Parts: sequence; structure tokens; C-alpha cells
Amino acid sequence: MQRVLITGISGKNGRYLLEEMNKNREKDGLDNIHFKAFLREGSDTTYLEKSDLDIETFVGSIDTKEEAAKFVEGGYDTLLHIAGIQRSVQIVSAALEAGVKRFILVHTTGVYSKYKAAGEGYRIIDEKVKTMCEEADARLTILRPTMIYGDLKDKNMSVFIKMVDKFRLFPVINGGKYELQPVWCKDLGKAFYDVMMNPEITDNKDYILSGGKPILMIDMFKEIARQLGVKNTFVSVPFPIAYTGAVVLDILTLKKKFIGEKVQRMVEPRAYSYDEAKNDFGYTPHEFKDGVKDEIKMYLESKNKVIQR
Repeated sequence: MQRVLITGISGKNGRYLLEEMNKNREKDGLDNIHFKAFLREGSDTTYLEKSDLDIETFVGSIDTKEEAAKFVEGGYDTLLHIAGIQRSVQIVSAALEAGVKRFILVHTTGVYSKYKAAGEGYRIIDEKVKTMCEEADARLTILRPTMIYGDLKDKNMSVFIKMVDKFRLFPVINGGKYELQPVWCKDLGKAFYDVMMNPEITDNKDYILSGGKPILMIDMFKEIARQLGVKNTFVSVPFPIAYTGAVVLDILTLKKKFIGEKVQRMVEPRAYSYDEAKNDFGYTPHEFKDGVKDEIKMYLESKNKVIQR
């Protein structure tokens, strides 16, 4: 029987992964796989409780070497790590010591950023896990999503939706003439599943997982406004002014928010081809206008609940 470790299954991407697992349980023989899922204390387990799959849960932390070692023990074959690039080195190290030989790590396209703070840290982590796996003769697949959306807990699109809804006069850096390719978390869940189930195709490769089509930032804001049913006046703010204001806020907060870096990345084109993922396992993500509907619906429902209170 195969034995698979999964981190981040209770998050927005992990839940859609679980949906794919449940949907394909009989077709793909998942009854013959034992899964062990890492959960933080207080995680929502509703999705797991409804599943007929053989899923053991581990509640705790993987932020320390001792806890990570407890999670991976038990003779597992594969680790699918969704719970953040910052934990990759720790969990890979523990899993290698426990004898795991196949790794699927969800990292980020932030590795391609030209800004030092944004890209260098990610590149260091990438190189560390690659070196560790090579030395242990373990197979490694790295998945690189672009900006992820689809849940009110995300730190990207949910903020934009609230801002577009709130501000009729809406500032956009340099007119928002920069291409993005945000990806819907439901498309990621399916991609994670397809990679996990096709080792002969996906082992020892890197895949970019971007959204259906590139979209200008200004057009993304306009699409959000259209679906919200609001009218905004978008005002272009020159980058030097926006960046100076962000740096001042960083200084006032003692660099706790890193707003300056966020402003820099707002004017950095972030559209990437997903052709390799499409060719290898049929990755076909939704366009932004279709994928964002669910998140806007969630936002409006939550807003109405607050008003009714």
C-alpha cells in the first residue's frame, strides 16, 4: 500500500485537492493509499470528516524539527507539501531522514522576481531543497503558482475586492498597465492531484501554475468592479510617489509590513506560461473573470451578514 504525507490540506488549495481525491477515489484506486494529513490546532476538519478515504490526521506543528519528525514517521513514500515555502527545508529534511523518496513542493513564481527581498529568499530555499534531494537520490517536483485567489482568507484578491468595493476614487500605480496571471485555487487543487497521481510524468520537474490568460491589473480591478456592480474612477499614481509613501509607512512600522516591496511588485509584470503543465498533465486553468465569481459571491454574502447584524 502506498503511503502519502500531505501538509496544508485544510487550506483553500488543499480543500480542492481533497475534492479531487474524493471524486476520483474509485477510478484511480485511492482506497489503496494511506494518507496522513498535517493539521494545525483548531483547523476545520469538516471536509476530512466527510471523506471516505483512508486519512490519518496529525495535529500539531511542523515548525520545529521534533514535531516535523513526528509527522513524517511511519514509513511514507511521498510528501505533498502545500503549507508554505518557508517550511519546505524543515519538512524535507525530516522526511528525508524518515526515508521518504518522492517530494512535491508548492513554492512560488516569486522566485523569478527581480527584487532582492522578494526573490532571493525563495531562490535560496529552492536551491537548498534541490541539493538535499539530489544528495539523497530523492525525486523532487516543484510547483509554482502565481497570485492565488478564490478564498476570503487569501491575502491578495480579497484585499483588492474590498478596496474596489469601498473606494469610488481608486488609485492605481502607473495606470495598472502591468500583466498579471492570477490562478484560481480550484485549478490548483486539481493540478496538485494530477501531479501526485502521475509520478512517471511529473517527477524531477518544475511547473508554473498560472491562470487562464494574462490580464492587465487595471482590467482586473475593472472586472471586480463590474461583478460587484460598483462604479469606480481609477486614478493613475506615479510609481515614485507610491513607493515613497510606502517606504515612509515601512519606516513608521519598523519594516513590519514591507509595503515598499509590495509596491515594487505591483509594477512588476507577473504573467507566466503554463505550457509545460498543460502538455504533461492537461492543466487548463480558468480565466480570471470566471474564477473570481465565487470569491466575489463569498465577499457579498459575508458583507450582507455583517449588515444584517
